[in-house]
Amino acid sequence: MAESGSPSAPRPAVPPASPGVTAVAVLSAWLVPGLGHVYLKRPLRGIAFFVLVVVAVIVGSRLQGNLYQPVQGQPLTLLATAASMGMGFIYFLLRFALHYQGDLAGAGYEYGTAFLLTAGLMNLLLVLDAWDIVRGKKE
Repeated sequence: MAESGSPSAPRPAVPPASPGVTAVAVLSAWLVPGLGHVYLKRPLRGIAFFVLVVVAVIVGSRLQGNLYQPVQGQPLTLLATAASMGMGFIYFLLRFALHYQGDLAGAGYEYGTAFLLTAGLMNLLLVLDAWDIVRGKKE
């Protein structure tokens, strides 16, 4: 017989979350990095994820990386913009409130762009993590 702590032990059934709880968890996880995890009563994980995404954004912007926006005639910029928008409110803060634009001539432009894209993609993965938690697929 498998012990309760062993990987092969059956997990107790987790009741499915209501659609409202799922929507709040996923939307808050996208809007503010880590907030979905805080909402799901995992505050340390949420704070760590928030710090991780914000540090990537700060490094990317200090290196004067490109914060993508759609460019007519260049369809891949749509994909890059969606990836950048993955960082939630931070994207809109940088783009519209701070009017941030990278500097193509900056020494760290390419690295900064990579950090900004990574911040957005990382937060999208955190959204999926919160979704798995709320659905009971992950502890």
